[in-house]
Amino acid sequence: MGKTIIISNRLPVQLQISNGGITAIPSVGGLATGMKSVHSGGDSLWIGWSGLTNEEIPEELEDEIDDALSKHGSSKVSLTEEEVEGFYFGFSNRTIWPLFHYFLEYSEFELDSWNTYKTVNKKFADAILEKADEDDTIWVHDYQLMLVPQMIREKRPNIAIGFFLHIPFPSYEIFRTLPWRKEVLEGLLGSDLIGFHIYDYERHFLSSVRRLLGLEVSFNDIYKGNRIIKVDSFPMGIDYKKFSEAAKKHGERSPEQHSELQQRLNKHKTSDPDAKFLLSIDRLDYSKGIAKRLYAFEYFLNKYPQYKEKVRLIILAVPSRSNVPQYQLLKREIDELVGRINGEFSTVSWTPIWYFYRSMPFENLIDLYTSSDIAWLTPLRDGMNLVAKEYIATRTDKTGVLILSEMAGSANEMNEALLINPNNFEQIADTIYEAINMPKEEQQHRNEQLQQRLRRYNVEKWAQSFMNSLLAQKERDAAHVSKKLTDHHLQIIMDAYGNAKKRVLFLDYDGTLTGFHNDPQKASPDDELYQLLDAIHQQEGTDMFLISGRDKDTFAKWFLSKKYNMIVEHGVWISKDGEDFKLLENVKNDWMENIRPVLESFVDRTPGSFIEEKNYSLAWHYRKTDPDFGNLRASELTTVLTSLIGTDDLSVLNGNKVMEVKSSNVNKGRASVRMLGENEYDFVFAIGDDWTDEFMFQELPDSAITVKVGRQKTQAAYFVENTLKVRELLKSFMNIAL
Repeated sequence: MGKTIIISNRLPVQLQISNGGITAIPSVGGLATGMKSVHSGGDSLWIGWSGLTNEEIPEELEDEIDDALSKHGSSKVSLTEEEVEGFYFGFSNRTIWPLFHYFLEYSEFELDSWNTYKTVNKKFADAILEKADEDDTIWVHDYQLMLVPQMIREKRPNIAIGFFLHIPFPSYEIFRTLPWRKEVLEGLLGSDLIGFHIYDYERHFLSSVRRLLGLEVSFNDIYKGNRIIKVDSFPMGIDYKKFSEAAKKHGERSPEQHSELQQRLNKHKTSDPDAKFLLSIDRLDYSKGIAKRLYAFEYFLNKYPQYKEKVRLIILAVPSRSNVPQYQLLKREIDELVGRINGEFSTVSWTPIWYFYRSMPFENLIDLYTSSDIAWLTPLRDGMNLVAKEYIATRTDKTGVLILSEMAGSANEMNEALLINPNNFEQIADTIYEAINMPKEEQQHRNEQLQQRLRRYNVEKWAQSFMNSLLAQKERDAAHVSKKLTDHHLQIIMDAYGNAKKRVLFLDYDGTLTGFHNDPQKASPDDELYQLLDAIHQQEGTDMFLISGRDKDTFAKWFLSKKYNMIVEHGVWISKDGEDFKLLENVKNDWMENIRPVLESFVDRTPGSFIEEKNYSLAWHYRKTDPDFGNLRASELTTVLTSLIGTDDLSVLNGNKVMEVKSSNVNKGRASVRMLGENEYDFVFAIGDDWTDEFMFQELPDSAITVKVGRQKTQAAYFVENTLKVRELLKSFMNIAL
């Protein structure tokens, strides 16, 4: 088992240059704490930016920095001031951050920033590749490094790669506005496992993959070439024990041992035992909704004036990205709001808002958590919000009320909190009133359930769950690869092909010999395909059948002059050696006039879909429709047709973006088996890409060599990745010396 390599924008240590030397201090909280269980011992390495630009590091200290970081299991990626500006402050925080948090009006789409983002991602990927071995496991973190997985995959195709996004992934309608949307998706899809905090973000991501890249998605699996990428949700927890035990120790201290902040809090509590503290802790960021919270607090005081001088809002706003213009404007707005509200409502003995614009040490955070009766956390959009979990973990007597925004990821697993819409001031005011008056027994009942859940699914459990899922995905991938048509398997097949006296090949057309086209009539064979089929058709002792759901007129136009053997419309018609098509099965088409209006109604209601009418079947194509909408309509049509048909005479085939109604006694499996009965074959081969070909794979004898195009569930013995691989395989048949 190889080592684990963790990659994030920042390292879990802070470097300080002082007195000509370097000091490395471990970071606390956040990702550093979460990855502690993974990043331990000598079997892991953490790669990231040190926090110091190249311009800030004296040349003589370079080696000393590397030594200091290596003692903490870390390795640095060097960045210039220009790179930090374009990559971090530019594309990451002026494009991706606002866009993914639904602040489209703040998003900047600058080509220079995007190019710098690509360059820096390449630096991170190169740093990883320099340290990584084939059996290592790589875990990439967050929105700053979304191109890294594919950059690694291109160089190390078999290495295990996981990616976790710590912020929301937006809906398709928002994400599609990003000019480099496909490049970002392709970058992420270099991973084996992509993790999000909650299912909503996972769902949005899968929707964008379907719509923008046109890849097949089955539940939470994405099929891309010869790979299956798993997408899943892993709600991040906290170091529950750390906060709980810190709160217990805090409660055991005598008043003389309390911090200055705690003594001040105690003084106000003692002066009015009925007074309530509301706590708001956030980074100073527009996504946190601090300004709206202040307006809502003002609304509360006006609606419930009896609580003037009875409640105090404590706001801790931690400085963040202070050189980004939107953040500077936000700070000014909050400063002015706090001043205006305090000026309007303050009395000689009461100030409604205590406002801190600073970072606070851990001890003071515990002071605030344990002293506040209500935690009021209402971001406008938040990937998770761990402050909500930290507050609950510190409530050792199980009292306290959590008011939480529905827009925070943590709301999905904290239903016992009072959940609110951060834009609804009326609801917020009423919820604060409810929180102030909530009976102690109800508080304890709610918090008991919350604490049990947070204690069980802590940050260590989160990290272990992700790693276990990543390793399971690689094992699953390895198990699937055993069915891949490898060079070894191909050689065995070629030997059997060359030694056989009589061979038969059943070749599907669309999705097998050629790719799909939005207009089926435009997917005509190219010159290379004609040459390939000609060569196999002319081989002595070889019978080649093109077997397709296509109509006979199209195939006659394309192939009749070539005198290929052809079975079309899933086994209704057959042509041998250039003869005109004749019926292979006795079928009827009098049912079509009843089914056609149903399909036409779905065409009317599904933009981009159309009907293909064949001699004995009707096909509804929806390749050009919106993927999600098309799948929804297809599911609906299946239900309608199944209930309408109500007979064994007709069946519905679900192909690749097409649904076809035809006679039940006709399919490719039945047709191919009939051909086997006409000759003694000692080599049988069949290849196809969708469910209509599964009838062949199932009906042909066990000795037949069956191949699926793509990695979907199949009855075939082998699979190849795509149509290019199909042609390579058939060229092997063409070139073999018989």
